[in-house]
Amino acid sequence: MTVCKLRTVVGRCRMKITLMKEGGIAGMPHPHRVVDSTTLPKPAAGELTQLVSAAKAGMNTGKRDAAKARDAMTFTITVEDGSAPTVISQTDMNMSPAFAALLGCLERHFAGK
Repeated sequence: MTVCKLRTVVGRCRMKITLMKEGGIAGMPHPHRVVDSTTLPKPAAGELTQLVSAAKAGMNTGKRDAAKARDAMTFTITVEDGSAPTVISQTDMNMSPAFAALLGCLERHFAGK
């Protein structure tokens, strides 16, 4: 369960989540993207909080075979919620289901912007 130390005036948990992508074909650079949970509708912010909790719980479940895939994408998600930032990094070759769900949610959010 995510423990939020940053609360907004209305009592919602405030999280700043940064997504960074590295690698892929030709190692093309990708700009990092940021979402602040207070800018989301309450149901979307709640879903994001649940997905972050699940991804944190499964942080060490991915296999570490990324070096074998030269064109692998590395995804790094940093969560800031008032405690020490949590950094979760996985590749498209070793991604846990919980991380993939969080990544998918973030990518849908950014696609809608």
